[in-house]
Amino acid sequence: MSAVKFNEDIIRKIAELYQDMEEKYDEVACRLDFSCNGCPDNCCDSYFLHHTYTEWAYLWEGLKELAPEKLEEIKKRAIEIISASERMLSQGERPTLMCPLNDNGLCALYKHRLMICRLHGVPSAMTRPDGKKITFPGCFRCQKIVGDNETAHLDRTRMYQRLVELEMEWLGPKRTILPKLKLTIAQMIVKGAPHLTYCR
Repeated sequence: MSAVKFNEDIIRKIAELYQDMEEKYDEVACRLDFSCNGCPDNCCDSYFLHHTYTEWAYLWEGLKELAPEKLEEIKKRAIEIISASERMLSQGERPTLMCPLNDNGLCALYKHRLMICRLHGVPSAMTRPDGKKITFPGCFRCQKIVGDNETAHLDRTRMYQRLVELEMEWLGPKRTILPKLKLTIAQMIVKGAPHLTYCR
């Protein structure tokens, strides 16, 4: 079986989508007078699962730019995190482990960080295709700042729609035969770039 090919047009479009996310996030954060500066916590230890091949492939576009020794260091951390996560999950605990891309508090792939990494923090909402609205209160620090006086929130709906559209445009008919994804960043790193033979 052949590898799932990425192309320059999709790379450009996801970069544009990520830039739009960043700008809209900043608008809401500014209106709420919210910033991550001085926060005692680190969102990079959150247990996030990701669901698109597009983001997985874009993450690997960034990983391929790293020096070989740096990539190996990140892979080793990812393996350790997967092992620890499996132990915690088997005991009924939700893992709170630092992302393998975190280097002394900073993301080693900041330009290529995934959607949830960009949107987590401020209050947000999205409307599902079935019309049901889902709300996200924001991180604990933002909730404390906002309290009951939320004056702005981020609407994720169109952002998710655009990501799905990119997934459909890129994968085409392959989208119907590829397994559905539910991977952490650590798993995406250890598995390598998306490939039909090991997308599990």
